[in-house]
Amino acid sequence: MTSEKKPTGWSAIRRYLNEQPKPALLALVKDLYDASSGNRNFLHARVQAEAGDGTAVEKYRRTIIEQFYPSRGYGKIKLTEARKAIREYRRATGNLAGTIDLMLTYVETGTEFTRDYGDINEAYYNSLESVLREMTQLLRMEEPASYPRFRERIQRLEDHADHIGWGYGDALRHHVRLLEAELAGE
Repeated sequence: MTSEKKPTGWSAIRRYLNEQPKPALLALVKDLYDASSGNRNFLHARVQAEAGDGTAVEKYRRTIIEQFYPSRGYGKIKLTEARKAIREYRRATGNLAGTIDLMLTYVETGTEFTRDYGDINEAYYNSLESVLREMTQLLRMEEPASYPRFRERIQRLEDHADHIGWGYGDALRHHVRLLEAELAGE
Protein backbone atom coordinates (compact mmCIF):
# COMPACT_ATOMS: atom_id res chain seq x y z
CA MET A 1 0.00 0.00 0.00
CA THR A 2 1.50 3.27 -1.14
CA SER A 3 0.42 6.42 0.53
CA GLU A 4 1.16 9.38 -1.64
CA LYS A 5 1.88 12.48 0.37
CA LYS A 6 -0.37 15.33 -0.69
CA PRO A 7 1.24 18.74 -0.94
CA THR A 8 0.37 21.16 1.81
CA GLY A 9 0.89 24.83 2.38
CA TRP A 10 1.45 27.31 -0.40
CA SER A 11 2.35 24.67 -3.02
CA ALA A 12 -1.07 23.02 -2.64
CA ILE A 13 -2.83 26.37 -2.87
CA ARG A 14 -0.75 27.39 -5.88
CA ARG A 15 -1.56 24.15 -7.67
CA TYR A 16 -5.27 24.65 -6.93
CA LEU A 17 -5.20 28.27 -8.16
CA ASN A 18 -3.40 27.32 -11.38
CA GLU A 19 -6.23 24.92 -12.20
CA GLN A 20 -9.04 27.46 -11.66
CA PRO A 21 -10.66 29.58 -14.38
CA LYS A 22 -10.57 33.37 -14.00
CA PRO A 23 -14.21 33.69 -12.76
CA ALA A 24 -13.48 31.23 -9.94
CA LEU A 25 -10.34 33.18 -8.98
CA LEU A 26 -12.31 36.44 -8.93
CA ALA A 27 -14.94 34.80 -6.71
CA LEU A 28 -12.21 33.59 -4.36
CA VAL A 29 -10.67 37.08 -4.14
CA LYS A 30 -14.15 38.52 -3.49
CA ASP A 31 -14.67 36.00 -0.68
CA LEU A 32 -11.31 36.96 0.83
CA TYR A 33 -12.24 40.64 0.48
CA ASP A 34 -15.49 40.03 2.36
CA ALA A 35 -13.84 37.84 5.02
CA SER A 36 -11.89 40.52 6.89
CA SER A 37 -11.07 44.20 6.99
CA GLY A 38 -7.36 43.31 6.84
CA ASN A 39 -7.88 41.60 3.50
CA ARG A 40 -9.91 44.58 2.25
CA ASN A 41 -7.19 47.03 3.29
CA PHE A 42 -4.51 44.89 1.65
CA LEU A 43 -6.39 44.65 -1.64
CA HIS A 44 -7.27 48.36 -1.68
CA ALA A 45 -3.64 49.28 -0.99
CA ARG A 46 -2.36 46.97 -3.72
CA VAL A 47 -4.81 48.28 -6.32
CA GLN A 48 -4.43 51.94 -5.34
CA ALA A 49 -0.64 51.71 -5.27
CA GLU A 50 -0.65 50.38 -8.82
CA ALA A 51 -2.99 53.20 -9.85
CA GLY A 52 -0.31 55.59 -8.56
CA ASP A 53 -2.75 58.19 -7.26
CA GLY A 54 -1.44 58.27 -3.68
CA THR A 55 -4.72 57.33 -2.00
CA ALA A 56 -3.20 54.21 -0.42
CA VAL A 57 -0.46 56.22 1.28
CA GLU A 58 -2.96 58.80 2.52
CA LYS A 59 -5.21 56.16 4.09
CA TYR A 60 -2.28 54.66 5.99
CA ARG A 61 -1.00 58.13 6.92
CA ARG A 62 -4.38 58.94 8.51
CA THR A 63 -4.19 55.66 10.44
CA ILE A 64 -0.75 56.58 11.80
CA ILE A 65 -1.78 60.09 12.84
CA GLU A 66 -4.96 58.74 14.45
CA GLN A 67 -2.82 56.59 16.78
CA PHE A 68 -1.36 59.76 18.28
CA TYR A 69 -4.23 62.21 17.78
CA PRO A 70 -7.58 60.41 17.75
CA SER A 71 -10.47 62.27 16.21
CA ARG A 72 -12.25 62.13 19.57
CA GLY A 73 -10.73 62.78 22.96
CA TYR A 74 -7.22 63.67 23.99
CA GLY A 75 -3.99 62.43 22.49
CA LYS A 76 -3.22 58.78 22.96
CA ILE A 77 -0.18 56.78 22.09
CA LYS A 78 -0.73 53.57 20.15
CA LEU A 79 2.74 53.02 18.73
CA THR A 80 2.12 49.37 17.90
CA GLU A 81 -0.89 50.23 15.74
CA ALA A 82 0.96 53.05 14.01
CA ARG A 83 3.92 50.81 13.20
CA LYS A 84 1.55 48.08 12.07
CA ALA A 85 0.10 50.48 9.48
CA ILE A 86 3.59 51.02 8.04
CA ARG A 87 4.26 47.27 7.86
CA GLU A 88 0.88 46.56 6.26
CA TYR A 89 1.38 49.24 3.61
CA ARG A 90 4.82 47.92 2.75
CA ARG A 91 3.63 44.33 2.57
CA ALA A 92 0.62 45.26 0.43
CA THR A 93 2.40 47.55 -2.02
CA GLY A 94 6.14 46.94 -1.89
CA ASN A 95 6.45 50.68 -2.53
CA LEU A 96 9.60 51.85 -0.72
CA ALA A 97 9.08 55.56 -1.34
CA GLY A 98 5.58 55.30 0.15
CA THR A 99 6.95 53.29 3.07
CA ILE A 100 9.60 55.95 3.73
CA ASP A 101 6.89 58.61 3.56
CA LEU A 102 4.86 56.75 6.21
CA MET A 103 7.92 56.21 8.40
CA LEU A 104 8.66 59.91 8.23
CA THR A 105 5.03 60.65 9.11
CA TYR A 106 5.37 58.37 12.16
CA VAL A 107 8.50 60.17 13.39
CA GLU A 108 7.08 63.63 12.59
CA THR A 109 3.82 62.90 14.40
CA GLY A 110 5.62 61.36 17.38
CA THR A 111 7.85 64.42 17.63
CA GLU A 112 4.87 66.75 17.39
CA PHE A 113 3.08 64.74 20.10
CA THR A 114 6.04 65.24 22.45
CA ARG A 115 6.07 68.96 21.75
CA ASP A 116 2.32 69.13 22.47
CA TYR A 117 2.16 66.92 25.58
CA GLY A 118 5.65 67.10 27.06
CA ASP A 119 8.34 64.55 27.65
CA ILE A 120 7.35 60.88 27.33
CA ASN A 121 9.23 57.75 28.46
CA GLU A 122 12.34 56.12 27.06
CA ALA A 123 10.44 53.32 25.29
CA TYR A 124 8.52 55.94 23.32
CA TYR A 125 11.69 57.58 22.04
CA ASN A 126 13.27 54.18 21.35
CA SER A 127 10.32 53.40 19.07
CA LEU A 128 10.66 56.71 17.22
CA GLU A 129 14.43 56.20 16.87
CA SER A 130 13.94 52.64 15.63
CA VAL A 131 11.67 53.80 12.80
CA LEU A 132 14.01 56.72 12.08
CA ARG A 133 16.97 54.32 11.86
CA GLU A 134 15.08 52.00 9.50
CA MET A 135 13.96 54.95 7.36
CA THR A 136 17.56 56.19 7.17
CA GLN A 137 18.72 52.73 6.09
CA LEU A 138 16.07 52.52 3.37
CA LEU A 139 17.02 55.95 2.04
CA ARG A 140 20.75 55.22 2.10
CA MET A 141 20.73 51.65 0.78
CA GLU A 142 17.61 51.17 -1.33
CA GLU A 143 16.03 54.53 -2.26
CA PRO A 144 18.73 57.23 -2.37
CA ALA A 145 17.05 58.87 -5.37
CA SER A 146 14.01 59.59 -3.15
CA TYR A 147 15.96 61.69 -0.63
CA PRO A 148 15.36 65.06 -2.36
CA ARG A 149 11.62 64.40 -2.12
CA PHE A 150 11.85 64.07 1.69
CA ARG A 151 14.79 66.33 2.44
CA GLU A 152 12.84 69.43 3.51
CA ARG A 153 10.58 67.44 5.84
CA ILE A 154 13.56 65.67 7.38
CA GLN A 155 15.40 68.94 7.98
CA ARG A 156 12.29 70.51 9.51
CA LEU A 157 11.98 67.46 11.76
CA GLU A 158 15.51 68.04 13.02
CA ASP A 159 14.55 71.58 14.08
CA HIS A 160 11.39 70.36 15.82
CA ALA A 161 13.26 67.66 17.77
CA ASP A 162 15.79 70.07 19.24
CA HIS A 163 15.90 69.90 23.05
CA ILE A 164 13.70 66.80 23.30
CA GLY A 165 14.86 64.49 26.07
CA TRP A 166 16.24 60.99 26.38
CA GLY A 167 18.82 61.77 23.69
CA TYR A 168 16.14 61.70 21.01
CA GLY A 169 17.04 65.08 19.52
CA ASP A 170 20.70 64.06 19.35
CA ALA A 171 19.88 60.75 17.66
CA LEU A 172 17.66 62.47 15.13
CA ARG A 173 20.34 65.05 14.38
CA HIS A 174 22.85 62.22 13.83
CA HIS A 175 20.59 60.52 11.27
CA VAL A 176 19.85 63.78 9.45
CA ARG A 177 23.55 64.61 9.19
CA LEU A 178 24.29 61.11 7.95
CA LEU A 179 21.68 61.49 5.21
CA GLU A 180 22.94 64.95 4.31
CA ALA A 181 26.55 63.77 4.11
CA GLU A 182 25.74 60.79 1.91
CA LEU A 183 22.76 61.88 -0.18
CA ALA A 184 22.54 65.66 -0.40
CA GLY A 185 25.29 65.87 -2.98
CA GLU A 186 26.31 69.37 -2.08
